[in-house]
Formats: sequence, structure tokens, C-alpha cells
Amino acid sequence: MPLTNFPHVYQPLQVGNMRLKNRIQYSPIVTNHAGYRSGEVTHQLLEFVSGQAKTGVGIVTIGSTPVNFEEARDFFGCLSATKDDDVPGLTQLAEELHRYDCKLSAELIHGGQWGALTLPEGRMGWVPSVVEEYHDPKRLREITRAEMLTVIDDFVAALKRCMKSFFDMAMIHYAHGNLMSAFLSTFWNRRGDQYGGSEKNRWRFPLELLEAAYDTVKGTMPLEMRIVGNEHMGTGTPLDERIRFLKEAEKYIDMIVVSAGNLMYGEAFSYNMPGYYIPEGVNVEYAAAFKEACPNLAVSVCGGVATLEHAEYIIKTGKADIIAMAKALMADYDYVNKGARGLEKEIKPCMRCLYCLKGVNNGNHLAGCAINPPLGWEYRKLGQTPALKKKKVMVVGGGPGGMAATQYLAERGHDVVLYEKADKLGGRMFEASSLSLKDGFRRYFEYTVRKTNEVASKVVLGKEVTAEVVKAEAPDALIIAVGGNPIRPNIKGIDGPNVKDVSAVDRGDVETGSKVVVCGGGLSGTECALQLGMEGKDVTLVDLLPEDKFYDDVSFFSKPSIARMLNENNVKIMAECNVEEFTADAVIVKNAAGEMVKIPCDTAVAAFGVEPNKAMVDALCEIVPETKTIGDAVKTGMIGDAIGDAFWFTLDI
Repeated sequence: MPLTNFPHVYQPLQVGNMRLKNRIQYSPIVTNHAGYRSGEVTHQLLEFVSGQAKTGVGIVTIGSTPVNFEEARDFFGCLSATKDDDVPGLTQLAEELHRYDCKLSAELIHGGQWGALTLPEGRMGWVPSVVEEYHDPKRLREITRAEMLTVIDDFVAALKRCMKSFFDMAMIHYAHGNLMSAFLSTFWNRRGDQYGGSEKNRWRFPLELLEAAYDTVKGTMPLEMRIVGNEHMGTGTPLDERIRFLKEAEKYIDMIVVSAGNLMYGEAFSYNMPGYYIPEGVNVEYAAAFKEACPNLAVSVCGGVATLEHAEYIIKTGKADIIAMAKALMADYDYVNKGARGLEKEIKPCMRCLYCLKGVNNGNHLAGCAINPPLGWEYRKLGQTPALKKKKVMVVGGGPGGMAATQYLAERGHDVVLYEKADKLGGRMFEASSLSLKDGFRRYFEYTVRKTNEVASKVVLGKEVTAEVVKAEAPDALIIAVGGNPIRPNIKGIDGPNVKDVSAVDRGDVETGSKVVVCGGGLSGTECALQLGMEGKDVTLVDLLPEDKFYDDVSFFSKPSIARMLNENNVKIMAECNVEEFTADAVIVKNAAGEMVKIPCDTAVAAFGVEPNKAMVDALCEIVPETKTIGDAVKTGMIGDAIGDAFWFTLDI
């Protein structure tokens, strides 16, 4: 009897002459682990890609592999397959993945308009057309026919190197507004020659490249093509035309990966790497349409599929053949293996928070996952190695940082006691999980509470820790994870009965009226305002900040989505307004012009942020010689910051 509860996910699949052991693909991601200037395979990249294979996936597709390293890159630190000297390193990658019965592909790309981001001053990037409202004519120009032929030659040469390096497949990237994608697009391609205008003309160059690629591999290596179901660019190419293109292209390829969006502009950017503001499985229906039109093609779909249950449903219902995941696999190093063994409840759930993308766009390598901090640092071999000496460690605070510290310490073999002053574990995870869209947060919250209770030697709830309590426990080491306290500015009326704390509102501990003013435009206040707006309430969001600085702590990928949702739910934003007074029926603010404005409301919500619980830290920090303070108790930040502190600090205990 099979161990897995997901028989369709774990069924092998034949793609061309390649057999995949299961239906999970590690979707191409940018990590900046390759040589920054050369694109060479580094020890860092080899270890990271090896970690990808160890998750148990059937195939890894390495992201953003430009076919010309001088002008086709869309990121720094990306892999090169542009010169013969790259072959030994590429071969190492293939050999490493094959150790785990994992196939390897590379996402071959010409960045086009995005390539201009990496070009030195004075070099011009290539686009099908210069679109004035988006393109700088000093940085981009229309590609010539001779240059198109050069691009084809570059793709062919890169394919040959992949074949020589024993790659199992290669992807031709026709999505997200890059050069080849832009040729297909009614939005980006406004040429007046035989490569623009009608759909047949816009397809001409992309089909020429695919034919050359097919002639190069000659059936010895399958080809995948990345394509979008929706550009999310207003007047972008409709789905029915994309289907017609695919019917022309399918004779050259074996598989497609269905994505969406555009790399830079507006909310199209958000659909590239969707966070929790974008629905889970946002591209599934596009994949289903492509599958119905081209049933002989293997269809992979990416975009927010976070659970094996969802993946099983998609494959079982025939909407796609393969699920391309990234963030979910980054959150748990053993994701696919656990599902294969019937251990899916042990999978650490991705929150879809996009913490993993911090800094990647400016050349830093992958910054780590909010709930899997060593991600990206595999080459340092930072696994939770057993402690040389078992210690009794006391953790004070049962929020996300304290729970993570408890788990990491127990994994290393320490005896851990955890104290939490509330009557249940969670800390600020309750309000962090409150927005109805944050399914991933709630899954992780349930997981981490359960794991903490399983591994801790003792969990004490409903008890505030004092110096006497610490002395009575007599730990060898102490972790202070007491979080922060809500900031309560000295504003007239702030203690009135109609002024509620944002945490209490998010948790549902208090009722709000039908007309609400939320004071504080950070992430907490903004998401509270959004949730109340989604519930049909009349909501105004106020802050002293300029409007473009509201919710500035949300991922840059997600900012356009939250802006749209606030607008759709009629949340009014009043920027550059200082809260002066709370009354029984209003919030009074001073605007940028110095005028006093009365905003009528039934309820005001105080969301002025959090400051470290300095008094409690000071009371506890000098009792035990080996003491570490983590999370908001040190500096207010994101959930990933607290969990990261827990990981890095517990390595040394």
C-alpha cells in the first residue's frame, strides 16, 4: 500500500525522452548565488541547487540564465551558459542533481527591456518597440533584424552547452515582458514591419527561435517554454490569441510552464511572484485552457500553489500535469519527501509573505525564508547540529520567535522550558494571521504551536516571568523573546472607550462600529483597515506619512496589490495628517496645510506601531550569564526577523 495520500502528485510523467519521478517542479527562482560578474557556477550555487534537489522534486529549473551575459541579463548573480568555459561548472550541477534522481533544466532568457537594468552606462538594450510611457529612449532601442539573428544564435549556443553539460531539459523563456515575450505582446510590440502588427507577424521571430531550438536538440533533450496566461497590462494579448500561438509552437516544444504578469510595472509585477494578496493557484484556469487546447503538451503551472492537497486536486482534475512550486519548497527543505512518506502534517507551511525576496533585486543573494532562515546559506552547512553539551534553556515569550527558538534548541538536544504570560501560545501571530487572505499564516501558526508543544520539555502558560521565576528555574541559558508593546502616544482622548488597540480588533476581542478611523499606515494598520473594508465598513486610514510611504514594510512585489484592494474596498487614505485628538464620535487631525479636520467615526483604531519591551528585558537580562534577546524585544520587525534571530542565536548555545 502506497504511503502517500497524493497519488496523482507522485505519479511519474514522461516528457519527451525524459521521465520525471513525480509531478513537482522546482520553479525557476533568482538567488544570485552564481559569480556576480561572470555567472560561473560557485560552491554557493552548487550547494543551493543541491538543496533544491534534496526536497524530492522531480525536476529543478534554474532561474534566469541569460543567453548573452553582456546584454541579456535581467538580474545580477545569475547563471551563465554563454561560453564554453561554463560547461565544467554546468556539468557539476547536473551530476549533483542526478545523484537524487532529479532532472535539471535551465531557464534560458534574453532580458530585453529588463536587460537594460544590468547594462553599463552608454549601452542600449533591445526591445521590439520603444513604448514611450515606459521606456527610456536613452537606454532602449528597437532591435534590428540582424540582432534578432544574433539572439537566435545565442539561444542555440546556450542550448548546445546545456546538452554538453548533461542537462535533461532547457526552458525557453517567453514570459514576463522579456525580449521574446514582448514580441508576442500587443502591448509591447508596436512595430510596423513584418515582425509587428498582426498576430502572425508578432509570432514570426518567436517561432523562428523555437524552430532553431528544436533543430538544435533534435529530440535528444526536451524543451519547455514559459508563457503567461495573462500579462495584467491592460491591453495585453488576450488568452485566445496565446492559445493560437501555442498551437503553432507546440510542434517545437514538449512542455509549457504557465505563469502571469510582468516583471516591473504596476500590479502586473505582483503576479510574477504572488504573495498572499493574490489568490492561491491564480494561474490554474489559464493552464487548464492551454491543456484543453494542446492535450499532447505537458503543462506545468506556477503561482501560489502552496499545499499538496491543492496540487493533487489540480492534477487529478486534469487542469495541469505538473505543479511548479518555489516558495513552498523554500519553506521546508524536505517538502516533497515528507508528502511521499505520508508525513504531510510535518511539512512546514509557507506563509506566502515574500520575505524570501528581500534584497534579491539589488544583487544580494537569497536572504532566507521567514520560517526557514538558513535558506540561501546552504554552503555554510548551518543545519541544527547536535549541541556538544546538553543545557537547560529557558525561553521567555511564546510568540513566533520564542516558539521557533524552542524548536531549534530542542532539535539540537537541549532541554527547553517555555513561558508565556498569555493563556495560549502565539503572541502577535494571532493578529498577523487575521486578514482573511492570509491562509498561509494560519497554516504556519497551527503548525508552529503544535510543534512547540511536541518538543518543549515544559510549556508554562498564563504566567508572567520575573527575575524570581528565572532564578527558580535555574537555566543554563536564557532566551528573551517577550516581543514589544503597543505605542500609545500622548494624544488627548486616546484612553476613551471608543479607541481600540489594533491587536484587539484583529483578534476579534472587541467590536467596531460601522464607521471606523484607523490611525497608523504601517502594515498592521493597513491590513486592519483592509479587513474592515472587506467586511463592508466605512473605513478611513490616517497617517502623518506621505501616501507613497504607507504600508512601506510590505514586500515591494505586493504593494500594488494592497493598493488596489484598499481602493476596491473603499478605504479612504488621508496622508500627511497628524492625529491631534480622539473624541466620542470623531478623530481630529491636522493636515499638511495646518488645518484641523474632523473625521466622524463610531470607532477609532490605534495602530501606532510597537516598541521593544525594554522594561522586561532589563529586568531579566543580567540573571543568567548566557542570555540572548531576540525579535521585537530587540528591534521591531517582521515575523521572519524574529524567527531568523531565533535560528542564528540558538546555533551558539
